Amino acid sequence: MAAGKAELEAEELQKTTGHEGATPISDCAARRRHCVAGTLRTVTLRPRGGAPALEAELYDGTDVVDLVWLGRRRIAGIDPGRMLRAEGLVSVQDGRKVMFNPRYELRGGS
Repeated sequence: MAAGKAELEAEELQKTTGHEGATPISDCAARRRHCVAGTLRTVTLRPRGGAPALEAELYDGTDVVDLVWLGRRRIAGIDPGRMLRAEGLVSVQDGRKVMFNPRYELRGGS
């Protein structure tokens, strides 16, 4: 039952984000600029190199990308469950897709 629910949520997210002109996260290539859209699963404050860094995991139903804002402790509206659209250079660190300091646009209410 849980797998079925997760699959339904993934399908719904893909429908919602697909018409926004966003690239599915699963199709994002490293070292290329992409526009992605989805829902924030987690938001964490994790220092990098002694400086604060706000990290958020964005899920679009196909894959996840970590959004990292260096030098930030908090950004208004960047909360778990919030939908957003982000644009930036995708890199891969420790096998995970990452966007540093992406441009973003909050979507929907929350």
